[in-house]
Amino acid sequence: MAFPALPLKTLLSFVKFEHTVFALPFAYAGMLLAAQQTSGSYWPGAWTLLWVTLAMAGARTAAMAANRLIDARIDALNPRTAGREIPRGKVTPVQAVWLTVVSLLVLGFAAWQLNPLCLALMPLAVFFLILYPYTKRFTWLCHLWLGVTDGAAAAGGWIAVTGRFDWGALLLWLVVIFWMVGLDVIYATQDYDFDRRFRVQSIPARFGVARALRLAAASHALTFGLLIATGLAVGASWPYYLGALVMGAILLYEHRLVNPNDLQRVNVAFFDANMWLALAMLLAVIADVVWRTVA
Repeated sequence: MAFPALPLKTLLSFVKFEHTVFALPFAYAGMLLAAQQTSGSYWPGAWTLLWVTLAMAGARTAAMAANRLIDARIDALNPRTAGREIPRGKVTPVQAVWLTVVSLLVLGFAAWQLNPLCLALMPLAVFFLILYPYTKRFTWLCHLWLGVTDGAAAAGGWIAVTGRFDWGALLLWLVVIFWMVGLDVIYATQDYDFDRRFRVQSIPARFGVARALRLAAASHALTFGLLIATGLAVGASWPYYLGALVMGAILLYEHRLVNPNDLQRVNVAFFDANMWLALAMLLAVIADVVWRTVA
C-alpha cells in the first residue's frame, strides 16, 4: 500500500505544528542543563541536538495523529472541534494511522541513536501518548496523564545527554507536569457544557469551572515552586532565576485573563501566554548554562 501523502499545509494544521512551542523548548532545556552538569559545557553536541529534535518531532506527531484519530467521533459532535481535519474529511483515518506509524518509527530510530536508556524507555513513552485520548473516557485525571506524557520531553532531553534518570530529570519532568495540568484545565473550561452532556471526563466537567480554575492556579503555583527547586538542584546561576521570575509573572497574567464568568480569552491564556512561558524557560536556561560555562 502506497503512503497516502498529505499536503504540507494540511499536515501542519492536523498536528497543530504551532503547539510544538510548548514541549520542544523544555526538551532543549533538559538537554542543555544536562550538558552543563555532565561536561561543564553549554553545548551537548550537534548529533545529540539532531536526534533530540527528531525524537520530539516523531513523538509529538504520533501523539497528535493518534489523538485526532481516536477522538474523531467526539470531535465531530463538538461544535468547537467539528472543523478538524478528520471530521471534515481532509484527513482520512488511514492517513492518520500511517502518520502515527511513521512518526513512531522516527522516534524509535532517534532513541536508538541517542543511548540505551532512551531506547528502553521508548515503549513506555508510546504507551502514555497513545493511551491519553482514552483517559478522557474514564477519568477526570486525564489532565495529569497529559502532563506526565508531555513532561517526558524535558526528562527525555536530560536523559539523551546523560544516559541516566536522576534528580535533574525528575524535577524538570515535574515542572512540565504541573504546568501542563494547569494549562490543560484552563483549556478544558471552554468545553464544560459539551463534556457534561456527552460524559467526557475533565476537571471542569467534574468540579465546575470556578473550582477548576482554582485547581489550575494551584497547579501553576506548584510549577513555580518546582522551577526554583530545579534551579537549586542543578546549581543554576542568576539568569535562570530571573527567567523563573518572568515565568511566574506570565503564569499570574494567564490567570488574570480568565474567570468563571468570562472565558472569552481562554485561547489567549492557553496559547499566547504559554508560548511565551516556554520560550522564557529556554532562554533562561541558555543564558544560565552559557554564564556558568564562561564565568
